[in-house]
Amino acid sequence: MAIKLVAVDMDDTLLDGTLQVSTRTCEAIGKAQEQGVVVTIATGRMFTSALPFAKQLNMQAPLIIYNGGMVRCPISKEMVLHKTIEADVAGKVVELFRQRGWYLQSYINDELYVAERSEKVIYYEKFANIKAVVAGAEFYSMKHEPTKFLALAEPHEIQQIQKIVNAEFSGEVFAATSKATFLELTHPSVNKGHALAVLAEKLNIKREEVMAIGDSNNDYPMIEYAGFGVAMGNASDRVKGIAQAVTAHNNAHGVAEAIEKYVLRQA
Repeated sequence: MAIKLVAVDMDDTLLDGTLQVSTRTCEAIGKAQEQGVVVTIATGRMFTSALPFAKQLNMQAPLIIYNGGMVRCPISKEMVLHKTIEADVAGKVVELFRQRGWYLQSYINDELYVAERSEKVIYYEKFANIKAVVAGAEFYSMKHEPTKFLALAEPHEIQQIQKIVNAEFSGEVFAATSKATFLELTHPSVNKGHALAVLAEKLNIKREEVMAIGDSNNDYPMIEYAGFGVAMGNASDRVKGIAQAVTAHNNAHGVAEAIEKYVLRQA
């Protein structure tokens, strides 16, 4: 069955090691769109951070952002889906991180909030090309109803934080790694697979006509949902294990290769 919708993760998938989209990938996406295929981004990033890339690639369809916590049109800014973590649960998450001395950032109404300016904040601002709001001590007392929380730590610390969060908030949050140093916390019903299903239904596209491309554990649900799941060459073994195909590394035009091979109609 022909592919009509392609959902592409951003970091370590669409973007290369310099956080850019290669010329070959831009051209492949453009050709797919010319053939009537819908191509969208499916990322853990916030709307503001994903939007410049959507514009660069002339994407018209709603974007899947915040790991599926939000689906939003890049042009009209219309909200197709928005699911936040409940305020009482969010408050308990913030308190746990405060007690443990773990770093946490909160995304509310597409604004990034942090407790204080630190090396982690500076790194993330540069990485995502956004500016954080420094709330100071109020960060721990303010009312959070975030679309997402993000924890940043060393890989072994992230694994430990994930175990504790899953034990403390089972059924109350969904925690998934997007990078070895990133742990993303969302509402328990939120994931890229569910959001992709919502978008496909809105566009009247069958599951069998959907292709998803990704590399990390937060991409697992959408690759599992898609009729044709593609793992990047640099993907985790877990993601490769459920994909129908494995493409090249993100520094070797893996997204372009997948679109050229499985989506574009040959003249």
